[in-house]
Amino acid sequence: MKIDWDRRTCARKSHVTYAPDEPELRRRLRAETSLGEAWRCLRCGDFVLGEPHGSGPAEDAPLVPRGKVLRDLFILRFLAIERAVRGVFIVLVAVAVWKFSNSQDAVRRLFNEYLNVFRPVFRHFHYDLDHSPVVGSVQKAFGYKHSTLVLVAVLLLAYALIELVEAGGLWYAKRWAEYLTVVATAAFLPLEIYELTEHVSYLKIATLVLNILAVLYIALAKRLFGLRGGRKAFEEERHSASLLEVEESAGVAAHA
Repeated sequence: MKIDWDRRTCARKSHVTYAPDEPELRRRLRAETSLGEAWRCLRCGDFVLGEPHGSGPAEDAPLVPRGKVLRDLFILRFLAIERAVRGVFIVLVAVAVWKFSNSQDAVRRLFNEYLNVFRPVFRHFHYDLDHSPVVGSVQKAFGYKHSTLVLVAVLLLAYALIELVEAGGLWYAKRWAEYLTVVATAAFLPLEIYELTEHVSYLKIATLVLNILAVLYIALAKRLFGLRGGRKAFEEERHSASLLEVEESAGVAAHA
């Protein structure tokens, strides 16, 4: 089923109407009804009863996202939420690493105590905890120096900051955020591929696929790095999707 992004957004945010000063364009956007005047919504194109939300020259009208542009904005905000969730998670991991670095010996003793308690239980089910990959990874972490763990925590915080900045910029569809997302995500793709060669999991595969699709989609749809005409073609596409641009073109054609 095809989604009507324009009406869906208007139902959630309400309509946006505007009365342009240009007579021909104003006539095409205004209608008289038995209940009073109505103006076309700049997003969904439906006529809305009541006074327009704004007026003035057509060039000063708000550029309301609609159609494909609105769909692209929805996808960008989905990616923004995903980046925000990931950023918060990484911050929590960084805090955990930092706290662990300050109480490494106490955590090691506590871990060994619990390991001694659960070792007979797991042995009953024919599982050797001493040769478990998870237990081995934890014990290996106990051997790291305090300075190494602090450095890891700082690097994690820096990575989380990049993710959160991306999230904020993508939510507001900032072009610099789109460039940052493509560059930062593409830079980590080799590392994600390498991790898959070490250990394959559905989560890692899903993350890799999502990041590859995000890079391709943003770079192509937003015409970054000069692709598909670059920024000029992107701005022309945005304006060509504007209802005022459409109606103005239709008015000129009808007059001709």
